[in-house]
Amino acid sequence: MDTDLHITPIAAFSDNYIWVIHNQRHAAVIDPGDANAVFEFLRQHKLTLIAILNTHHHHDHTGGNAALVHAFNVPVYGPARETIPHLTQPLVEGNTVRLAGLNLSLQVLDVPGHTAGHIAYHATDMLFSGDTLFGCGCGRLSEGTPAQMLASLTKLGQLPINTSVYCAHEYTLGNIAFALRLEPDNAVLQARAETDRSKINAGLPTLPSTIAMELATNPFLRCHLASIRLAVEKITGKPANNTVDIFSTMRTLKNDFRPS
Repeated sequence: MDTDLHITPIAAFSDNYIWVIHNQRHAAVIDPGDANAVFEFLRQHKLTLIAILNTHHHHDHTGGNAALVHAFNVPVYGPARETIPHLTQPLVEGNTVRLAGLNLSLQVLDVPGHTAGHIAYHATDMLFSGDTLFGCGCGRLSEGTPAQMLASLTKLGQLPINTSVYCAHEYTLGNIAFALRLEPDNAVLQARAETDRSKINAGLPTLPSTIAMELATNPFLRCHLASIRLAVEKITGKPANNTVDIFSTMRTLKNDFRPS
């Protein structure tokens, strides 16, 4: 990442993060569900908004678009296959978002599953994954299929391992608790639990994560492993025939999971 660039989370609602990419003058925001929180950040840091980037259509990610566009008249980037408020730049995989004021280009990836048209934004060392990939977890299947989500997660898992993962919710500790149910002896996961718990206790975000950390600890990126298959079969008492079955069963188990 350009040394002049910073990526800062704005906390919104109960657990959302609005990510701000900024230098000393300009800022772009990813998934601004709350315009007032963005206005306050821009005011405090004396920044001018130059772009809005949306990953999907849910209101907690797009609810601030209208007020921000009214104030700054900026382009709104988002998935071409979804209805995004004030969208001016519809995107599909293979498109590039060029933010001249930040000297940054982001590649667009199609990652359906949470929603039908969900996209992610990727540069050399950063990924804005929205509600597809979370810290030690993944999004619920609001519109897509298990096969779609597994394919999307597999795609993200193939990015360079040092890529920082900026996802849109602070769900990490709950996700780790679920992962430990499946892999209680995973030493990297155990260490992550301690580290991320310490961050939360100190009032810090657990994010960004990295692709390397997700590959080592996130069960939804580890469906191909025999240990995950055996854990799922032990919990359900039913055979898992393939990785899509394993993923689908895990996602259902996670939907009903409540950390102790």
